[in-house]
Formats: sequence, structure tokens, C-alpha cells
Amino acid sequence: MDATPGESSRSASLFAALGDETRLRIVSRLCGEGPLSIAKLTAGSEVTRQAITKHLRTLAEAGLLRARRDGRESVWELEPERLDDARRYLDQISRQWDDALERLRRLVEG
Repeated sequence: MDATPGESSRSASLFAALGDETRLRIVSRLCGEGPLSIAKLTAGSEVTRQAITKHLRTLAEAGLLRARRDGRESVWELEPERLDDARRYLDQISRQWDDALERLRRLVEG
């Protein structure tokens, strides 16, 4: 069950977006705390509002987040389907590794 080129490309952009420490922290906070404004995401952080905004846009472009307006603020929330996509892709890779290790074990023992 190999991924199609389109699926691989979508997964690559997803993992590229998650590959940055700041973006990974943002996703983690949104998972734990629910939707947050840029002001709340920036509070207590050494990262500027502009930098947080750039990271949020990158995550949104990868399909991981969406913004909605709440008065004058944008509130950012997770797109759980994309996290499910990542989990499925990692599960697929894990199964492939398990299969490869089992073939190697049979070869060595056989």
C-alpha cells in the first residue's frame, strides 16, 4: 500500500510544516488549549507577533490550521483531519518497517 505521488507530496508539505520547532509548539498548544488568538499564542513567548503570524500561515497552507474572526482578532484552530492524515502516513511507514524487519528476521534465521 504505497502512497501515490499526490499523497506523498501532500504528506511532505505536512511534515515540512511540522518540522519546525516553533510550529510544532504552536500545534501542541492548540491541541492542548483549543483555539487561540495570535495575542495568546505570543504571550509569554520570545517569538514576535510577526513571526508567530508567519508560522501560522505556513501551518494553514499545509492544511493544519484555519483562522476565524472573533471581533477584531483572528482565532486559530487545528484542522484535525490533517493530523489524522499524518498519523495514517506514519502508521503506514511503521507497518512497512515492521514487514521489512520480519523479512530480515526470516532471512537471518532461515
